[in-house]
Amino acid sequence: MADKNNQTGEQENLSQLLQIRRDKLKELQDSGNDPFTITRYVTDNDSANIKDNFDSLEGKEVSIAGRLMSKRGMGKVSFCDLQDKSGRIQLYARRDEMDEETYNRFKKYDIGDIVGVKGVVFRTQRGEMSVRVVDVTLLSKSLLPLPEKFHGLTNTELRYRQRYVDLIVNPEVKRNFIVRSKFIKHVRDFMDGRGFMEVETPVLNTISGGATARPFITHHNTLDIDMYMRIATELPLKRLIVGGMDRVYEIGRIFRNEGMDPKHNPEFTTIELYQAYADFNDMMDLFEDLLSSAAQKILGTYQVQWQGENIDLTPGWPRMPMHEAVKQYCGIDFMAISTDEEAVAAAKSIGVELPETADKTWGNALYECFDQRVEEKLIQPTFITMHPVDVSPLAKRSPKDPRLTERFELFICHSEMGNAFSELNDPIDQRQRFQKQVEQRERGDDEAGMMDEDFLTALEYGLPPTGGLGIGIDRCVMLLTGSDSIREVILFPTMKPLD
Repeated sequence: MADKNNQTGEQENLSQLLQIRRDKLKELQDSGNDPFTITRYVTDNDSANIKDNFDSLEGKEVSIAGRLMSKRGMGKVSFCDLQDKSGRIQLYARRDEMDEETYNRFKKYDIGDIVGVKGVVFRTQRGEMSVRVVDVTLLSKSLLPLPEKFHGLTNTELRYRQRYVDLIVNPEVKRNFIVRSKFIKHVRDFMDGRGFMEVETPVLNTISGGATARPFITHHNTLDIDMYMRIATELPLKRLIVGGMDRVYEIGRIFRNEGMDPKHNPEFTTIELYQAYADFNDMMDLFEDLLSSAAQKILGTYQVQWQGENIDLTPGWPRMPMHEAVKQYCGIDFMAISTDEEAVAAAKSIGVELPETADKTWGNALYECFDQRVEEKLIQPTFITMHPVDVSPLAKRSPKDPRLTERFELFICHSEMGNAFSELNDPIDQRQRFQKQVEQRERGDDEAGMMDEDFLTALEYGLPPTGGLGIGIDRCVMLLTGSDSIREVILFPTMKPLD
């Protein structure tokens, strides 16, 4: 009963606070000082620049703007903290140094209000770099109070739902998105510097293709057809290689109608790139150079901490065929197994079961052993190569063993960071593999691919030997920021609506 009474009391107090703020706004509007009629405010400085260049700015007037984050005093002398895009700085206001009416209005401003300030840079008796206020203008009235100072916005789910409040009261959160922006810029600079051209391909497609994933389905009213939001950019980009655009890349949103967990969001960002006359070894070199150089440029070091592990991104990452990784960690030598039955039995012997929709083949048994028993053990950057053809419908077969493909995935801290192939350019082989995907789909596997006749037509015109690589931007940013959840590096992650 006490808890219920406390909750009721808190709601009443909040309602009173909300009403007080609205009453203050009404008073301002009635007196001709409506903040919402102001359209612009000219600034010439920010908090970080004032502090960084204090010696040259001391004694000079500056114009700054931001949000009031604290108030102290409020008699004849007032202290406030103003937060802008670059940090915080203290405001010092004296009634006898300002227009009295302006000062009296200033005293009534609330934490959360956005103000423009003109004042003189100085240092207080306690040595704090501050701005002595000459004039202050209310630019926007905050009608909702910010979370309580000492507890802040700590509810994780609420932080993701109200990212705008999260960024106000937890300014350190902004660092992740600064790193994200810098990483994407680095990726573009890196690719452009190697002669790649950035392109854009459709988000809506008439079939789902380019990856193994469940798509989102929508309906095009004018054409009266169902369409699929893209699960990959692979097939359109390879069409461009056929057309003679030898080096292309696209950074864009991908949509997969799948589960949500700390590593997965239904919409996420990738870069896919394709290079004619290259293979998966070239893609390994490129990926290693791209990610290690990003760490060095953005963080100033190859050493990062992620998911409780010390990760070394110094170039020279090991490259291990999948069958060797399974042999090392599971004790099963798949290269000594020749039949599907033996392979499936070997997988079962270590507790690995194949999905019901998967064919009971040597390749699927090898892949499931890796997926269920090995991936979780890979901490330092490791390229896992030579995936079975059964799980690689778009990769070129290995000339040494037709059961395998020239494909790799990069794993860091038991997380897949990217996926690459020597691209399959044999249209006859590609049709057969598409057909197997169609058969899996008919058996109930809604993640299996579809037949893409137009892509097959493109291949029949001739795709040169090509290396392709897809990289998860969000995962890379998680690594560079030490974030354990993908929601920490996506400004507005997908959330279930509140009732």
